[in-house]
Amino acid sequence: REFSGYNILESGKRLVDRKPLQCSLYVTDRCNLDCAYCTEYDNSRPHPRLDDLKKWVRKIRELGTMRIALVGGEPLMHPNIVELVRYCRELGFATSLTTNGFLLTRELVAQLEDAGLQVMQISVDRMTPSPITKKTFKTILPKLDYFRDSKISLHITGVICADTLPESQAVLETGLSHGIPTEVRLVHADPLHRFRVDRGRREELERFIDSMVAGKRRGEKIHTSEAILNYQRSLLRGEHVEWTCMAGYKLFFVSAQGKFWICSMVHTDKHIMDVTLDDLYANYRKKSCQKGCGVYCAVSASLLVEKPAQVLGREIVARAKRIPSMFRRSLTPDTDKATQSAITDPDGTHKMNGSTEGGPSADEGVILRKNA
Repeated sequence: REFSGYNILESGKRLVDRKPLQCSLYVTDRCNLDCAYCTEYDNSRPHPRLDDLKKWVRKIRELGTMRIALVGGEPLMHPNIVELVRYCRELGFATSLTTNGFLLTRELVAQLEDAGLQVMQISVDRMTPSPITKKTFKTILPKLDYFRDSKISLHITGVICADTLPESQAVLETGLSHGIPTEVRLVHADPLHRFRVDRGRREELERFIDSMVAGKRRGEKIHTSEAILNYQRSLLRGEHVEWTCMAGYKLFFVSAQGKFWICSMVHTDKHIMDVTLDDLYANYRKKSCQKGCGVYCAVSASLLVEKPAQVLGREIVARAKRIPSMFRRSLTPDTDKATQSAITDPDGTHKMNGSTEGGPSADEGVILRKNA
């Protein structure tokens, strides 16, 4: 259910042809939150017009893209988000939306479902708010009931950082205990090195990643591939990972101004309406910024296309082991106690984590986005 529209075999043709697999479209730059680690919002900019968004979506589809992820900013702030979802589905896209969940209502979930939305990813970083992030289960838990009978597949994704690490296990366990595929991962990207954990805490992060690998192998709904978990472990250890970045080729981004971006961190001034398949294929190369890359969707797509048998083989085995929700274990009393404590007694420092490597740097002809 959680992968409706994202069947493993669906994208097989994109592993061998020269067309893109996925596009992330910024439907707005505006956001209702102000998370310290986030560089992907700008409330000074207006929402793009629906007509422009539809025009860009048509172009993205004409390039052969199969999946579209509606991102932001906060996509639910766009007044025409339901109509945009409906249009994406009419064009044949497998369609997902990433949100912080604050603006979700039962009525809006029903409207998005009616429009054909297949997957929703809710960002949850902690059990309770902190000065760093307000994306918490304290806000989201009451809203999970909206999805009880919904056809929309729900995922939960959190960020591991010094501020959230004390509660990361509780976030993971809470999501899994509700039968929701859940992932908690290293902070996305950090080119200015502002958000890093102390070296001594990296061992703690490694243990947490190891626990997710073990859980995935047991059949728990850890919502990321083992390949990405192994990649994140290598980042923490400063180990070299051999891969060729396919951002800008198999996966690309379109800004809320219609600009073609290699990924969320590396931008170009080229408009999406002017992009050709040859332009995309030209980005199939190793890039100077890929060492220590924290744009995990780009890494994931690249590893999938480069090593499909290895990545898909492990994923198929892991999913075959998934425990039916009716048999999923409940939280133990100790876990319940820890979860309640996390909700009522938040703590943590105000520093963020990252890998031992630096963030992206610009290649020729692109612009590196800097943190705000």
